[in-house]
Amino acid sequence: MSVVTKKVQGRRTVRYETLDELLAEAEQLATSDIRTLGNWSLGQNLKHIAMALDSSIDGSDFKLPAPVRFLMSLFMKRKFLTKSIPAGFKSTAKFIPDETSTEDGLTALREAVARQKQESNRVPHPGFGKLTNKEWEDFNLRHAEMHMSFIVPNN
Repeated sequence: MSVVTKKVQGRRTVRYETLDELLAEAEQLATSDIRTLGNWSLGQNLKHIAMALDSSIDGSDFKLPAPVRFLMSLFMKRKFLTKSIPAGFKSTAKFIPDETSTEDGLTALREAVARQKQESNRVPHPGFGKLTNKEWEDFNLRHAEMHMSFIVPNN
């Protein structure tokens, strides 16, 4: 039975300013005693974040209709670039990874972060349209914060 992520209690507050901060925390969590509060393992979360990062370079197989993109850009873009994305937000993205080991997810994240640094071209966002590289990074960090908030170290 899957967890209703919108209602999960005990999530961490997470904030990343850079992709390096995200990667450093992922590396640390990969070697820690953790529990996950959502539906995905740490490996799946890391792989999903990597897939989302790669989609800013490679594009994705979906694009929202122009009127929806216009409204999202007008009413949601600023929020999704500056504030954490709410849990339980239903995306039409097809980035749901199969079961993935922590090491495989971490490897995918390392490679995706390296690509972000090496490649300067970005595609339009499927909901917000054209974003600068900085806006894409901010969106990806807010997205990662939401997913990583479900990974809680056991103290």
